Amino acid sequence: MTSRTGFFALSGVLLLVALVCVGEGVQLIATGKPLGIGLGVCAFVVPVIGVWFLRQTVRFGRDSERLARELEAEGGLPVDELERSKGGRIDRASADAVFARRRTEAEDTPGDWRVWFRLAVAYADAGDTPRARKTMQHAIRLHSTEPARSNA
Repeated sequence: MTSRTGFFALSGVLLLVALVCVGEGVQLIATGKPLGIGLGVCAFVVPVIGVWFLRQTVRFGRDSERLARELEAEGGLPVDELERSKGGRIDRASADAVFARRRTEAEDTPGDWRVWFRLAVAYADAGDTPRARKTMQHAIRLHSTEPARSNA
């Protein structure tokens, strides 16, 4: 199963659970008892939080794919230069070397979203997903504040 298929399957489950929670919340509120009303209100809040997280994830994926397409059109996508084991696993020393180079690029040109995008990929290759995500979010913010280029 691809990650995209898994994402859509889990999103569907989340939305189904949200509908069930709302239905249960209505029934709890209908009891008229203070405890039932309190739990019913909570049953409305939990799906809102879940849907908000889903929306943020969709937005992040869409924005990072947009940056990847733009970088590919410019010919600036990072080249896979990592050494791998016979089983296909990334060699840690190789990932660390690429990461060090990408980090230096980001330090040298802190306002360029392209180097931050490549640094995010290096973080992901090194297995540091939380930092990869934060770095990609930084690249997205830099891209959104970049002045639009004219085609003149």
